[in-house]
Order: sequence, then C-alpha cells, then structure tokens
Amino acid sequence: MRAAGSAERFERLDALRGAAIVWMAGFHFCFDLNQAGFISQNFYEDPLWTTQRSAIVSLFLVCVGLSQAVALDQGQGSARFWKRWAQLVGCALLVSAGSWLMFPRSYISFGVLHGVALILLALRLAAPARGWLWPLGALALLLPLLLPHPFFDSRATNWVGLITHKPVTEDYLPLLPWLGVALWGLAAGQWVLRQRRGWLADALPAGLRVVGRPLAWLGRRSLLFYMAHQPVLIALVMAAAWVLHRSP
Repeated sequence: MRAAGSAERFERLDALRGAAIVWMAGFHFCFDLNQAGFISQNFYEDPLWTTQRSAIVSLFLVCVGLSQAVALDQGQGSARFWKRWAQLVGCALLVSAGSWLMFPRSYISFGVLHGVALILLALRLAAPARGWLWPLGALALLLPLLLPHPFFDSRATNWVGLITHKPVTEDYLPLLPWLGVALWGLAAGQWVLRQRRGWLADALPAGLRVVGRPLAWLGRRSLLFYMAHQPVLIALVMAAAWVLHRSP
C-alpha cells in the first residue's frame, strides 16, 4: 500500500527519461573522446551529431512536459515545485561556472539546465490552456524562423532564441523554439492521463523490465546523473590519454 501523501511513480516515464539521459551520456562521451584526440569528428556541423543532439534534447523536453502533466495531475504543491526548481537553478549556475573555467571563450551561459528551468516556469503558467497547448507549441517552434533579430544575438538576450546566428558556446538551449517541444509534451501528457492513463501508469512490459527498470532508476535521479556524468567521463578520458601517452 502506498503511504498517504506520497506520489505515484510512473515507471514508464522514468524509464523514458532514463533512456534520454543515457543517450545524452553516450553523446557526451563521444564528444570527450573527440576533445582528447581519440576520434576526429565535427560535432558542430556534421548532421550525424547535430541531429542526434536535437533528438536527445527533444526527447528530454518531451519528458519534462510529460512529467509536469503528471505532477499537476497529482496535485504537486508549490513548495515541492520551488524546491526542485531551486536545485535546478543552482546546478545551472554550477555548469556555467565550470564551463567558464574550461572554456572561457565559449562558456555555457544558457544551456540545457538554464533552459529547462525557464521552460518549467512557462509550463506551470501554460498548463490550464489544455487543448490550446498544441497551437501554442507550434507557435513557439515557428517564432525563431519568423522573427529573428540581431537584438537577440548577445549573451544577455540570446536566451530568448530569436537569434540570427548561433552563439559560440558549448551548450545552448534557448526558450524558443524548445518551449514548443515541452508544451507538446505537456499537452500529450494531459491527454494521455485523461484518455489512456495506462500508457504512463502501467508497469513496464515484462519483456522490457531487465533494461527498463535500471533506466527508470536512473530517470528518477536525472539531475544528479546529469551533474555527475561529465566530470566522471572527462576524468576517464583524461586518465586513458595519460596512460596511453606514458605507454612505450
């Protein structure tokens, strides 16, 4: 029996989020190998990598939208939301500081965590729109194509996303167009919870539990995993480079 006041866990959603962050970690591992010279790839222009990044971010933001739909459906209080939001903002500031030490010319001023923090606020405000979330999401996706302006090209304003050229930075997740993806995730989550709740609430299919349950475990700790994975991966790559350099 579930304890009174505890929130129901949606194992399928946790597993989907876990799959997104594992894919992200694999992408970052390849990036680190490239930085260390083990492979030679163009992560900034090669469609193999740029398309993957877009797909990973899209999957993660769909999970953000779905998660907010679940949280609101369960009556998540403002205290819990703001506590989680403050943790997210704190981690975003740590990412900015760490990236500035490593890449002072291309440090992360508005990356994934910064973008998700702002998007979460927008989702909470937009949630009552329900069916209107679909056209609102489409509008968010289209605005960067329709209204780019040089005013939004500086570090102080590029978080909006109406840029004329991509900024020089190691990570960038502006409000637009990515809010549109999260709005569609929220809209989809609201519809599923009303019409097909089992798609999210049911246990994982038996054939997927061996892989799905470890992914769900990771998905429930996504912020911790996000903050820890790159330092660990970079340390492993640097250690491998040091060992190979010293080998005769």
